[in-house]
Amino acid sequence: MAMTVADTDVLIDFLSNRAPGADRIAQELERGQLATTAINRFELLAGVRTRRQEKAVHDLLAALLTLPLDQPAADEAAEIRRTLDLAGASIGMGDSLIAGVVRFHDAELVTRNRRHFDRVGGLKLSLVASAP
Repeated sequence: MAMTVADTDVLIDFLSNRAPGADRIAQELERGQLATTAINRFELLAGVRTRRQEKAVHDLLAALLTLPLDQPAADEAAEIRRTLDLAGASIGMGDSLIAGVVRFHDAELVTRNRRHFDRVGGLKLSLVASAP
């Protein structure tokens, strides 16, 4: 079974108790197999505005494996970025890095961001509907 990696949007859904993202993350946490990337970790921590949020984010991150942006993942991300830029379908640096880490680990990305991640060839996606 492929490793499951949570994108920032669904982790925020979980922290905000916003379905359906929160439900999906809760299921994955229960299975004990959920990871995120160093980029998503950065995005979550950079968005903290209160001590309560900081504690909630740290508690959540403590329950997740954080996949690093190491040399092979960075090389994969660069390939993704070059390919999409040449096709005129750029998704931005952060999402390129996330896609590179996830694709390098042959993992499945859980996200609501179909618009960006659908463009990445060979990326396994598990799309969560946006909250109503």
